[in-house]
Amino acid sequence: MEEMEVIDIRELFFVVKKRMGIIFLITIISIITSALVSVYVLEPVYETYTTMMVGKTKSQESLLEYSDVLLSQKLVKTYGEIAKSKSVLKVVKDDLKLEIGLDELKEQISVNSVKDTEIIMIKVQNTDPKMARNIANHTARIFKRQVIQIMKVDNVQIIDKAEIPEEPIKPRKTMNVAIAGVLGLMVSFGLVFLLEYLDNTIKNPEDVEKHLGLPVIGTIPQMDNMNKKKIKKEVALNERFSNS
Repeated sequence: MEEMEVIDIRELFFVVKKRMGIIFLITIISIITSALVSVYVLEPVYETYTTMMVGKTKSQESLLEYSDVLLSQKLVKTYGEIAKSKSVLKVVKDDLKLEIGLDELKEQISVNSVKDTEIIMIKVQNTDPKMARNIANHTARIFKRQVIQIMKVDNVQIIDKAEIPEEPIKPRKTMNVAIAGVLGLMVSFGLVFLLEYLDNTIKNPEDVEKHLGLPVIGTIPQMDNMNKKKIKKEVALNERFSNS
């Protein structure tokens, strides 16, 4: 059974330090690329919403029970399907003269309940803030008309109209850059350790003992440029004296 190789923290630190340039370069490239894509490639997406309430008729308010509130809350999914039905979306598309398909329009609209209430929220996301507002408000109006016909209720009220959003919700530039930086670090560390794993050259006495299992008897020191020049000068002088 082979003896397990012990990982030395100092050796890992040395590997990282030796190839710090690669780590720094990949991380910076990832951050710059993410920033450029977020600013110049990805279109900003704006979100706005309108809130509505669908319940019993006013004449039945005195008979309103807790079970009716729960039923209204459970009907949110039904309301959502009605709000995103083709009969509603086609009218919205035609009235606003939208040059998109019904499926694409449907993806821009979401319907959710407001916590534990009978109030539903129609959210719209669009690259044009004014168009997002127009789609939300017009969808609410058409939905109000359709739900009265389908669900046989007449207590449908629009509580808050959608307004023009000032700031986009996407792309989140800071988060994108942060994620790109973390991914850049992970990729660079993985590449550095992969290069180190594939590099089987002998660089120091420790590598001889580690990879070959042989004791080191002695080493030959490497000369610097000054010593080389000094030796060459002495050799030249000796040759001159010997020739004379």
